Amino acid sequence: MKYADEFRDREKAATLILEIDRLAATIEIAKTRPINIMEVCGGHTHSIFRYGLEGMLPGAIELVHGPGCPVCVLPMGRVDDCVSIAERSEVIFATFGDAMRVPGSKKSLQQAKAGGADVRMVYSPLDALALARKNPGREVVFFGLGFETTMPSTALTVLQAEADGVENFSVFCNHITIVPTMKAILDSPELNLDGFLGPGHVSMVIGAAPYQFIADVYKRPMVIAGFEPLDVLQSIWMVLKQIKEGRAEIENQYARVAPAAGNAAALNAVGKVYELREFFEWRGLGSIDHSGVKMRDEYARFDAERKFAIPNVKIADPKSCQCGDVLKGVIKPWQCRVFGAACTPETPLGALMVSSEGACAAYYQYGGVRRHASNEATQRLATAS
Repeated sequence: MKYADEFRDREKAATLILEIDRLAATIEIAKTRPINIMEVCGGHTHSIFRYGLEGMLPGAIELVHGPGCPVCVLPMGRVDDCVSIAERSEVIFATFGDAMRVPGSKKSLQQAKAGGADVRMVYSPLDALALARKNPGREVVFFGLGFETTMPSTALTVLQAEADGVENFSVFCNHITIVPTMKAILDSPELNLDGFLGPGHVSMVIGAAPYQFIADVYKRPMVIAGFEPLDVLQSIWMVLKQIKEGRAEIENQYARVAPAAGNAAALNAVGKVYELREFFEWRGLGSIDHSGVKMRDEYARFDAERKFAIPNVKIADPKSCQCGDVLKGVIKPWQCRVFGAACTPETPLGALMVSSEGACAAYYQYGGVRRHASNEATQRLATAS
């Protein structure tokens, strides 16, 4: 890969769309209902909306937007826990920017900051560790969240803090794992999925083998996909080809970035610092066994949950908010009754309207992308390139 433009080529996109259309028309499923393909990762959802890919595809294909946005699946109770830590006078609370505006039951971290809490935006956990070094009289807490993509950087930072003897640094760990999540989706009676676009960033760390159960047990094809328009289109074509040929395999379209075996150094750091939680609560999906990680006992002094008392109370989403149904792929963002009205990026009711990877935020920003607008969508792709 030399330039992103190579993966946004209009003519290649047109060729892929034509091949997808031809292939979809020969698949038996499409004669009675749409072929349902879930893109698990929020990064794919963002690309699909940004480039209007959904509007380019034939009506025989239905893209289902999955729960692969870590900010979006954070339940309100965990946001309340963040606020309770951040509002302690001795604490500097460090977080990624997209987590600052996620609503809790009473306030967000941004609102806590406006009220006097020392909440600071950082770009990496190492930035938070640097804050701890500069402020030895304060407790610096890093808000660790994300799938296996961000898990290694937090783990390596904890190991660095240990090596440097930094004692005023800790992590409020909300890291989550992709495999139990996908199993929960496959076990959901509300969904009828025919295939998956696998998360490219997570796969850079864990590789392809952990997904094998999707093919072996559930008999569904999955293609690990990149994030540029041509990546997504090629991956959809690869899923369709498996369906047409009666295959269920784990294929890797994103091999230029995501090695089949994953990243050994990252996995070693993760295994050293974390262990699986018995269960973890997800917004919209409920409690999923072994779907989150916590700090091992050896690193208890870096665990904010052990350093500070937190409410740890489960809080239900507002009844008007349908984030759970969007996360599970049961409805589209624009089908939520408060989308674009009571719930906007400026006044979000749910996390999906906050994160740039959230389906609601992506559709709100790049709205109007529907199947009947294929010409407009194609032009958007050409402009981007």
